[in-house]
Amino acid sequence: MLRIEDLHVEVDGREVLSGVDLEVPAGHTCVLFGPNGSGKSTLLHTIMGFGQYEVTKGRILFLGRDVTHLPIHERARMGMGIMLQRPPNIVGLRLNDLVVAAGDGHLDTEETAKALNMDRFLERDINVGFSGGEIKRSELLQLSMQEPCFFLLDEPESGVDMESIDLVGRKIHSMLYDKKGCGWEKGDRSKSALVITHTGKVLDYIDADCAYVIRGGRIMCSGRPRDILRDIQERGYGECIKCRMVKL
Repeated sequence: MLRIEDLHVEVDGREVLSGVDLEVPAGHTCVLFGPNGSGKSTLLHTIMGFGQYEVTKGRILFLGRDVTHLPIHERARMGMGIMLQRPPNIVGLRLNDLVVAAGDGHLDTEETAKALNMDRFLERDINVGFSGGEIKRSELLQLSMQEPCFFLLDEPESGVDMESIDLVGRKIHSMLYDKKGCGWEKGDRSKSALVITHTGKVLDYIDADCAYVIRGGRIMCSGRPRDILRDIQERGYGECIKCRMVKL
């Protein structure tokens, strides 16, 4: 579904991604580990097409099409959707207005909001006065209404309490297994995802197929998600990468 080839990206004239190669097959969920400042969020924002991220080399292929220089709204129409780690407050725009605009009439806004305990927030300005968990549920509500086939999730468990992480995790799982997709199927799965995580808690809710470790703007190694998470927890990023590169 997604293929990234030798991707170099600059932000404000500074190179942040320095030759990323990565693939997310159709019907697969991949997780992305990496220390702070390694380029994880930059990679997701570049895939989605945010304007301040300048691709200087390489390309992004989505559903077999080169989307490297497509605007963000065209990528969204093709089936990409993103959950931001720190979405902005939007004063003067009601959450209900945004989710209605994001949907195509296939889902009922009120029922979808109730499933996320967000129905009482529909008349409020987006994210204004929301807690960390409420912001995550607001992002998931918007994604649910958009119904993408490829999810970019930036630390979905960060800033979320134990009660909310269960709701968030279960909702992510249900969205990935939703039957309405892009015509791709892997068993009973039609959706794909690339998920950034630091804690690994989201792995309790998603059937992740592979994991990548990014450091210094490059993919350093890959493997089974829980194996890599355990190595990081026990040895740290440096030893995890060194050990896996030796094995390669």
